[in-house]
Amino acid sequence: MVRSLMRTRVYVSRNFRRALLGIFLYVVFCAIAGVFVADASLHPARRELTDTEITAAREYAHEASAGFEDASLTAPDGVLLRAWLIRPNHGNGDAVILLHGVANNRVGMTGYARLLLAHGFTLLMPDARAHGASGGAFTTYGLIERDDIRQWVDSLEARDHPRCIFGLGESMGAAQLLQSLGSGVHFCAVAAESSFANFREIAYDRMGQPFGIGPWFGRTLLRPLVEFAFLRARWKYGLDMNRVSPEDAVAATSIPVLLIHGQEDSNIPVSHSRRIHARNQHTQLWEVPDAIHCGAIGTAPQEFERRVVG
Repeated sequence: MVRSLMRTRVYVSRNFRRALLGIFLYVVFCAIAGVFVADASLHPARRELTDTEITAAREYAHEASAGFEDASLTAPDGVLLRAWLIRPNHGNGDAVILLHGVANNRVGMTGYARLLLAHGFTLLMPDARAHGASGGAFTTYGLIERDDIRQWVDSLEARDHPRCIFGLGESMGAAQLLQSLGSGVHFCAVAAESSFANFREIAYDRMGQPFGIGPWFGRTLLRPLVEFAFLRARWKYGLDMNRVSPEDAVAATSIPVLLIHGQEDSNIPVSHSRRIHARNQHTQLWEVPDAIHCGAIGTAPQEFERRVVG
């Protein structure tokens, strides 16, 4: 009986040590992976502007009887931001700022630009910081960019004195646009396609997407990884990513907001726009059947034009 008890104690002790080792290795894995996830998220691939793209944009503006010029401004932190300013010769008196998605540049908004230019809008097409030809060491998904957008709008107001300035953004650009509503920016209205609700929720989604499962995976098994990633952003870069929240900005705004989201979006699920809409019932939510991520203009072009231009 004594020997049996001793064997049991040895067995329990061995399993306990194995469990502790497993937990230790899991925490180490989450910490290391969190560092890589944070650094990769804040340093997305930069898509440079090519001479061919610049020439094509200039030629299209010429064909549309519009003036085309480069614009730039320097942010308070010294980052140089660049954009295109396109003015139709017979404009309608209004202007639109177009904001692109992550790892893209202003060229990604060309389809929207063609539509709006045909209706006589002046267009401001910036590269977000750390994207395209703009400077910046990292992107913050709206934490800093919200003030960049306000500066662009102030610059456009001072330069062109448009009757109204509108905003249109997709994906990351949509999230940045919505967050700018809390920075004192003067928009008459904005349209945001495929925005995330807040950075924590999209982080949970990203954890489950490689495995084809929902955000529960990031909220549970990989939550320590997410927490380490947020800590890395805070300690290394001084960024509190918990403050990246389009839904909070929309909840506090009186500016008209049109939310657009494809029902088949597997990148940023439609639940994010539903969550934003729930925070402010004065917003409009257009869920686009059969549309994928930022695919509304391709799936329902006439309806897109009617809703956005209207």
